[in-house]
Amino acid sequence: AAIKRTRKIHTSVQFHRPHTLRVARNPKYPRTISQRSKFDEYRILRVPLTTESSMKLIEDNNTLSFLVDLRASKRNIRDAIKKMHKVKVASINTIIRPDGQKKAFVKLTSDHDALDVANKIGIL
Repeated sequence: AAIKRTRKIHTSVQFHRPHTLRVARNPKYPRTISQRSKFDEYRILRVPLTTESSMKLIEDNNTLSFLVDLRASKRNIRDAIKKMHKVKVASINTIIRPDGQKKAFVKLTSDHDALDVANKIGIL
């Protein structure tokens, strides 16, 4: 006496995946190391400009000129200058050059001399 099996009648065309147990990860050691910011002062200030016009700005207007990161704001540039060269900044003007690079004109306060900073950097 063989028992006849009955098959389930599927009434829907779509297949719905059954819900199974989802176990949370429990790693033996952390896979990531705490990331420090890659957008530091060395990334913000790329290179100081050494053209004739920038030399004139250093001598006449107490102003240094740098090529900076395109995403750097004036506040980022001010903090980077203060941290790297230990000078106070009076004002910063930025432009984006036709070749797509950002240039920053950093005017120093009267108690700091741009010529001294330029000598320290190695421009002059």
